[in-house]
Amino acid sequence: MADSIKTRIKLNILRMFDWMSDEKMIKIQYRLKTGRKLNLKNPIRYTEKLQWYKLYYKNPLMAKCADKWEVREYIKNKGYEHILNKCYGVYDNPDDIDFDKLPDSFVVKITNGASGIGIEICHDKNKIDLEELRNKLKQWLKKKSSKGGREWVYSKYPPRIIIEDIILPGRGEETLVDYKFFCFNGEPYCLYVMNERFTNTGVRQNIMDLDFNIMPYMREKIEPIRTKLKKPNNFEEMIKIATDLSKDFPYVRVDLYNHDGKIYFGELTFFPESGYYDFEPDEFDFILGEKFVLPQKMQ
Repeated sequence: MADSIKTRIKLNILRMFDWMSDEKMIKIQYRLKTGRKLNLKNPIRYTEKLQWYKLYYKNPLMAKCADKWEVREYIKNKGYEHILNKCYGVYDNPDDIDFDKLPDSFVVKITNGASGIGIEICHDKNKIDLEELRNKLKQWLKKKSSKGGREWVYSKYPPRIIIEDIILPGRGEETLVDYKFFCFNGEPYCLYVMNERFTNTGVRQNIMDLDFNIMPYMREKIEPIRTKLKKPNNFEEMIKIATDLSKDFPYVRVDLYNHDGKIYFGELTFFPESGYYDFEPDEFDFILGEKFVLPQKMQ
């Protein structure tokens, strides 16, 4: 609840600056969030190149793949329909949702949400106020500024509600594990492995190489995973999927899940954390920046 209020306050503040150009606003945000001046003429850092990418490379396919409903067609066309999670419905109006026809547990998302905004996990619909949930969904669908984070990919399709099956933790896992592959021109380089998301303790994360070894880098203020993670038996298949799904883009993060050997698609993310990362040590920002070869501008 507190995070939801903070998010609304942040969006309301950002709306006050809708008049400002994207380039100027991003320069201000980068300075405020990282403490550094943004170099757009000759970006070197990964975080700088993400801002350039956001401003100057507007491939319509990116908008399609950022939408949680539209991306399913892209995944099918790539031959990976089998990794799509079961979808119970997509709705323009929450009043059209017949909760009686849904299973007891499900996940509700807004199709154009970013950074965890607009996700509701329902473990037992008999224990929640469905009318209150419906009202929350209506708030999600209210027109919101596309100017806030200046992430244009989330403003090209109308916001809708999508309801999917819950993916549960696998055997031996207390919480669901996320595998987030950083892919540059169709080549995965490393990945975040995350757990304890949506818990009271807060998310924990390791940065891993493609041999599933922990790399000596961390995101600032994110605690490492407390337990030793076992490399999935089909990890090489996950790498192949990430490779195939990322080939059309100079950079994309391919998010996957793995439940007891079954791989599920999560999402494609083009501007993780809107590009405002702080790494420990800072050199990792430059290492990722070397991997990120910027394309020709596409406005």
